[in-house]
Amino acid sequence: MASRAAAKQTGGVFRMLQKWYYERAGFNQIGLLRDDTLRETDDVKEAVKRLPEDVYNARAFRIKRALDLDMKKQILPKDQWTKFEEDVRYLQPYLDEVWKEKKEKQEWDSRY
Repeated sequence: MASRAAAKQTGGVFRMLQKWYYERAGFNQIGLLRDDTLRETDDVKEAVKRLPEDVYNARAFRIKRALDLDMKKQILPKDQWTKFEEDVRYLQPYLDEVWKEKKEKQEWDSRY
C-alpha cells in the first residue's frame, strides 16, 4: 500500500519536472510542438514524408511561423503558446513504423 502511494507521488513529481522543463525549453513560446523540434535524421525525414497532408501542412506552418518569430526576436502572445497538456506526439506512430521496418530489413538482410 505504501509503495503505491510512493509510486503515485514519484509519478506526480516526475510529471511536474516534465512540465517545468517543457515550459523552460521555449519552443512552446513560438508555437512549436515537441515533435517539431526533433533533429532531422533519415528516420525523422521518412516519418515526416508519411504524415497525412493536413498534419504535414500544420507542421510546416508552425515551423515557418517559429522561424519568422525567431528572426524578429519575438514570441507569441501567452494565450497562443503551446500548452504541455495539448502537445501531442504526432510523429511517434510514424517513427515507430519506420524503426520497425528498418529492424525487419536488418533481420532479413542478416538471414540472406
